[in-house]
Amino acid sequence: MYLKSLSLINYKSFESADFEMDERINCFVGNNGVGKTNVLDAVYHLAYAKSYFNPIAVQNIKHGTDFFMLNGKFDKNGREENVIISSKRGAKRLVKRNGKEYERISEHIGLIPLVIISPADRDLITEGSDTRRRFLDGVISLENNPYLNKLIDYNKLVQQRNALLKYFASNRKFDSAALEVYDLQMSELGTYIYEQRTQFLEVFILIFRKYYQKISQTSEEVSIKYKSDLKELSLREALTNAQQKDMQLQYTSVGTHKDDLILLLNGYPVKKFGSQGQQKSFLTSLKLAQFEFIKQQSGTVPILLLDDIFDKLDESRVAQIIDMVNEEQFGQIMISDTHPERTEEVIKRTEQSYKIFNL
Repeated sequence: MYLKSLSLINYKSFESADFEMDERINCFVGNNGVGKTNVLDAVYHLAYAKSYFNPIAVQNIKHGTDFFMLNGKFDKNGREENVIISSKRGAKRLVKRNGKEYERISEHIGLIPLVIISPADRDLITEGSDTRRRFLDGVISLENNPYLNKLIDYNKLVQQRNALLKYFASNRKFDSAALEVYDLQMSELGTYIYEQRTQFLEVFILIFRKYYQKISQTSEEVSIKYKSDLKELSLREALTNAQQKDMQLQYTSVGTHKDDLILLLNGYPVKKFGSQGQQKSFLTSLKLAQFEFIKQQSGTVPILLLDDIFDKLDESRVAQIIDMVNEEQFGQIMISDTHPERTEEVIKRTEQSYKIFNL
């Protein structure tokens, strides 16, 4: 899988831009603020139908204009895939594959396997559980469309149940039968989501540990613990037990939408006890494990985006990643950096074809 060409119109800082890509390595270099990350984000946008950095579509429209459009031509196992994504103020987002609009945008997810490694990944450690759930669900969904659809349906039910709880509170009434309708549907979907997450993590953790040892060059023990209400009892029981609490809070306090991943280093939370270097190795290993998992599941080598990688990782960790490029573990790679000379010096070591775009 690789991107052949990319066109941007009114996307973030770009009025118009066109790029003809190298099949292996593409580097976008220049000073801060020239739009290097925006190019990488446009590629991510074409794969996931949303920005990695700002998922609100209209906020990616260039200031002073009314719409943006992205056009990417990909080669997937010898077959061309043309993807167009556009968003206009006051209109719905449009996603087309080979000239045909999707009925459900979720159908597009998985067509273009892609992984990004970015300074923004630090949110996985520092932010709340919703950030880690999005990562978990994103990896599973890329090659499991039924999971994605059930997840969307489950989240809609949570919103509807929350609206019902607010209605009960504002009208000082309670209808257990109405609540039961949501509880039954949520229980079925939530159980499926929990089981899929559990099965995924059993495989993913092993891959993650392998990459951490390779990048960090240490024998430190790393792990990911899955925290869920469903480990103790069924979702139906959990919802029933929390009914009074939910009435007071006016939202659904238990369920798979509250699950979390506990990231551990030598048995302790990496957020509190990991050094900056250990945290960087942890995050990079998570993303490379995501890359390998997708590769195994899809049978296609994903595109890899490395945003500001040289500024955010020390030389030894970058060297480990470059060595993996030489080992042919990766396919097409896109890199952003502020130093053209440093970038070219490093990628020459790969002995792969490359292009450098000075922005």
